[in-house]
Amino acid sequence: MPPTGAPPAPLPGKKRRIGVMTSGGDAPGMNGVVRAVVRMSIAQGCEAFGIYEGYEGLVRGGDFIKQMKWEDVRGWLSEGGTLIGTARCKAFFEREGRLVAAKNMVMAGIDALIICGGDGSLTGADKFRSEWPGLLEELVKKKELNQKQVDPFKHLNIVGLVGSIDNDMSSTDATIGCYSSLGRICEAVDYIDATAFSHQRAFVIEVMGRHCGWLALMAGVSTGADFVFLPEKPPSENWENEMCEIVGKHRKLGKRKTIVIVAEGAHDLSLQKITPTRVKDLLSNELKLDTRITTLGHVQRGGTACAYDRMLSTLQGVEAVAAVLEATPTTPTPVICIVENKIVRKPLMDAVIATQEVAKAIEARDFTRAMALRDAEFSEYHSAYMTTTATDQPELRLPKEKHMRIAIVHVGAPAGGMNAATRAAVAYCLTRGHTPVAIHNGFSGLCRHHDDKPLGSVREMSWLDVEGWTSKGGSEIGTNRALPSDDIEKTAHCFELYGFDALFVIGGFEAFTAVADMRKARDRFPPLRIPMAVLPATISNNVPGTEYSVGSDTCLNALVGYCDAIRQSASASRRRVFVVETQGGKSGYIATMAGLSVGALAVYTPEEGINIKMLARDIEHLRANFAQDKGQNRAGKLILRNETASTTYTTEMIANMIRDEAKGRFESRFAVPGHVQQGGTPSPMDRVRAVRLAVKCIQWLEGFAGVSHDGIMKDKSSASVIGIKGASVVFGAMEDLEHQETDWKDRRPTDEFWIGLKTTVDTLSGRPKAIDCCSECGKAS
Repeated sequence: MPPTGAPPAPLPGKKRRIGVMTSGGDAPGMNGVVRAVVRMSIAQGCEAFGIYEGYEGLVRGGDFIKQMKWEDVRGWLSEGGTLIGTARCKAFFEREGRLVAAKNMVMAGIDALIICGGDGSLTGADKFRSEWPGLLEELVKKKELNQKQVDPFKHLNIVGLVGSIDNDMSSTDATIGCYSSLGRICEAVDYIDATAFSHQRAFVIEVMGRHCGWLALMAGVSTGADFVFLPEKPPSENWENEMCEIVGKHRKLGKRKTIVIVAEGAHDLSLQKITPTRVKDLLSNELKLDTRITTLGHVQRGGTACAYDRMLSTLQGVEAVAAVLEATPTTPTPVICIVENKIVRKPLMDAVIATQEVAKAIEARDFTRAMALRDAEFSEYHSAYMTTTATDQPELRLPKEKHMRIAIVHVGAPAGGMNAATRAAVAYCLTRGHTPVAIHNGFSGLCRHHDDKPLGSVREMSWLDVEGWTSKGGSEIGTNRALPSDDIEKTAHCFELYGFDALFVIGGFEAFTAVADMRKARDRFPPLRIPMAVLPATISNNVPGTEYSVGSDTCLNALVGYCDAIRQSASASRRRVFVVETQGGKSGYIATMAGLSVGALAVYTPEEGINIKMLARDIEHLRANFAQDKGQNRAGKLILRNETASTTYTTEMIANMIRDEAKGRFESRFAVPGHVQQGGTPSPMDRVRAVRLAVKCIQWLEGFAGVSHDGIMKDKSSASVIGIKGASVVFGAMEDLEHQETDWKDRRPTDEFWIGLKTTVDTLSGRPKAIDCCSECGKAS
């Protein structure tokens, strides 16, 4: 039945009534989008409306369109699926259905729509916007509405966010939900891996992806699979023999298990479907392997969002509200994307058309174009996988005169992904003809134990040595904080003794410092005049020259899981706040990003520090929050404090101060997860990025083959840090980074990219600003 009455008056100024809906298949992180849109809209003085059951709710109207308040989305970050629902809606495909939807929106006063869904849902949204003026005109003509009622709603602004576990949208590196889904796959494969090893079995694992092989490819990279089948890049005509040859070689080298990953849309060059059963029969009949099939199905879609998807959904939801408020009637409908580490807006239909072109290219058997239409990162991962999964590839081998002895060393605290990076580096070296040499137990191991008998700390590596390292946490070759400057002369002597032509260093700020020390010592020690590359790997993410460090995502996932459990305890007790201490050294990155991912009420960082007035404001804010929480669920609160945020106000002291000031109205506890944050099994993101960045580092090092010592001295880029900055992967010269971008005292970059996100955390938690509170008591003025 059509709605009756008059639509509400427009909000004053540029304030909007913003509708948010989820559509298409559900994806982990969709609830994070809704939470961010609702709270940021309210924070900006706008009104937010949840449209339940997707386009079906838009057509049905009534109770399916509800105004949402601040507290309505509390606790949503840790919930899987979509709490406002999604459903297929045949009515919206017809103009008559869209006409009803337009009337429902006008009657609710909604003049902007944020939609999280796949390419089909977003295409429908853009069509709805293009028809909007005509729909209003028709509603007036049919006397469903009058001109006065529709005049305030002449323009409809729509913003799209991509929620899809397949990561099948062009123009963005990641869609909301894809890394959570990849995590489910990797977890399952890791479990299967153990039984496959025990029984020397082969497993064929089918994953989702009808037109996009991202999940299959990344699972292959993350788990060290023997073979992968993708829709965009079918295997050669002789793929049966090729697969059996690769698997057979791996078995002859001593590998006890075989993993083959098949995307559900996999096919051969003639578009004939490649089924798991067909692959199983080949492995069983040709290689006589005991082979099993595992189809993961919808387990890939379910569960809570990982830390990355919580951050991505939150930041994209915030950006979507900003896009609505900045839009003009002529602004093309944007889709919010992420490129490397940067949130960007791109024209929605350009992205949709590029996505649909992939399917058309596959159908036309133009697989080169299909790969080109995927983002550059996809092609790089595919290339990295192909060069590291089988090292016996004569066509990739360099001429003998370009072969190098490349030393690999871990420096600093262990971080998830160190082993994946080492495996990739060793495999790539062997493929290209280089000799990978592992330095065990860091620089102290090099200087003290290089000539130990029967086995010293300097060892050449084979493929089988590292084959199973992808999913292993910690450091298989050992790591510590010792620096070459502890005995630079002995370090140089060992470099000369073992004939190192290049050095690949994996680690955190200590690794950065180690290469800085050796670069400065080159004028005194000629053996150090070799190219050196640093791959940042630290949970603290505090290495100058990059916005991302391998291991930081693993840490965040461990910390988010810990905080979810703590919040559950706090919520069960209803009136309890937990103060959780995070690691991170003098960088507040981990505390801030975890705060963003768990919806912390406050985050204390070393950069900002802690003072008594800040604590007074936060305690008063807690009082106000708990006063409004009567009878509500999800009432537990979290405060995150970086371990070095203050020497005076410790985690325990803050918890005690809150308890004393609460005067029995609520309780306070503190929790210290400690080294749990270094994680166990590395996250899929840390695994795949470790592989990609490690391969890039070795490629960069081999570019110096044949360069003289003098040439190395003259080229300041010969000692560099690989990093992700904004939308690019870059190599930063150590000399520049040391002088221009390093805060040596606090062991962090001088310009930390995430600092501005602290304001987002505070806004979405409702934390009052100092300017809005009494300076004495902390109460909001």
